[in-house]
Amino acid sequence: MTAADTSVRPTAAANWRALGTSVRLVTTDPALLDSCNLLLARQLAEVDAACSRFREDSELVALDRADGRPVRVSPLLAEALAVALRAAAATDGAVDPTVGSAMNAIGYDRDFRLVQEEGRPVKLTVRPVPGWRLIRLDRATGTVTVPAGVRLDLGATAKAWAADKAAVTLARVAGCGVLVSLGGDTAVAGEPPAGGWRIRVQDVTGPVDETPPQGPYATVGLRGGGLATSGTTARAWRSGPHTLHHILDPDTGLPADSPWRTVSVAAATCADANAASTAALIKGTGAERWLSGLGLPARLVARDGTVVTTPGWPTTGTPQFSPPPPLPIPVPDSGAPPPNPRSSNAGGAEYFAARADISARPAFEDKGGSGGAAPRDGKGKGGGGEESPAADTTEAAP
Repeated sequence: MTAADTSVRPTAAANWRALGTSVRLVTTDPALLDSCNLLLARQLAEVDAACSRFREDSELVALDRADGRPVRVSPLLAEALAVALRAAAATDGAVDPTVGSAMNAIGYDRDFRLVQEEGRPVKLTVRPVPGWRLIRLDRATGTVTVPAGVRLDLGATAKAWAADKAAVTLARVAGCGVLVSLGGDTAVAGEPPAGGWRIRVQDVTGPVDETPPQGPYATVGLRGGGLATSGTTARAWRSGPHTLHHILDPDTGLPADSPWRTVSVAAATCADANAASTAALIKGTGAERWLSGLGLPARLVARDGTVVTTPGWPTTGTPQFSPPPPLPIPVPDSGAPPPNPRSSNAGGAEYFAARADISARPAFEDKGGSGGAAPRDGKGKGGGGEESPAADTTEAAP
């Protein structure tokens, strides 16, 4: 074991899989890694039991079988649904949890690895999704009403929300800096390492300790909030003559035909960042203006590799900044939708008012392509493989 440089806070990391994706936990106190990892595993198991659409015994699947009747749900699923509905309101409906049937229709009806392996042919039909405003969430009674025939999919929000929830909980319990990355959706909490957490964004998922074998990348420092990258290439599969991906346009029920291959966004929370990056892919050519109007630092990579950034995305020498407190859109009980017509970003401006604490790393690299995520085997939505701030001086937990 090499002695750690006392000028740099040591970190320790654990990598495994849950929720059908990669999990990376990093703590600034190596001695606390194992206990934090046990708590993280328990939290993610609870999220899976509540939110999975691939488990026959999950609460979410039980809603599919309710045939339009109100169902009492756990506080955990109610919170996950509230996050999904707020994201729908903030993105003008671009991120919509009622895409479950559309996901099944394009063949994404089981674990992604099985989808890739089988690649069975599907018939593509344009059919708008039912719409998030049909969902009734009553927080007072703890009940949810989903119209008969409507299937929910929380994949666009649940993992990022789970990363936020876990990072905050672990940092509070352990009293140290914590990074949680679920399939590349990255949330940080507590006191960060010196210089911040090093986050690499790229097109192709890969190990955090290896340079990407293909495609350019960029490395930034994150001191607070969250970072996510959504993409149309990493979680893609062949189905007959078609190449499909998991980012669906609610207006068509089909994979979005986006001019962007990846979009990276930093925000006050990972859930915010993930909602904005996913919505940007669906909004297409208007995404840069939409993100700029919301004051979100973002990096958009076009199909030809051209990189566009919005104000606030760090470049060499950019100073760090601290995020103001978040201002989420509340979702009224009984499912009454927040006022946010799908033609403006008025609601989104409030929802995304807070920003991440992000800066360029001293060794910032940007070679003209990228977005995406490490670590390997992410869900393809990418964004934020963690790199140790000083890997050569980091000690493992004794």
